[in-house]
Amino acid sequence: MPKTTPTNDRVATVGRRKRAVARVRLSSGTGKLVVNDRAVTNPHPSILQPLELVGLTSAVDITVKVVGGGTTGQAEAVRHGIARALIVYKPESKTTLKKAGFLTRDPREKERKKPGLKRARRAPQWAKR
Repeated sequence: MPKTTPTNDRVATVGRRKRAVARVRLSSGTGKLVVNDRAVTNPHPSILQPLELVGLTSAVDITVKVVGGGTTGQAEAVRHGIARALIVYKPESKTTLKKAGFLTRDPREKERKKPGLKRARRAPQWAKR
């Protein structure tokens, strides 16, 4: 469940996608985005989608710590975390974000490799004779 701290309208949430986990902190501000202690000027397109949908792109500051996964998984984990933070920060935006699918955790994960197979489902080449 999202956690809120009473001072300064700060919200802390967690977003996940594949192996990536993003810890998001959202507070009222001027639209700054900081990911892993670096200011981001040209973010992945999917990251700002929830903010654009709600109309708070330049009204909140976001700080993110993200670990695990690749670039797309991390970007979508951040998007999931931002969407979760927005429903605490601005509760009336919940239906809009839910309809857009930003609050739904994508459950798809990499399938594990099985013994006797080369990959998850790829079997060694088979010869009839």
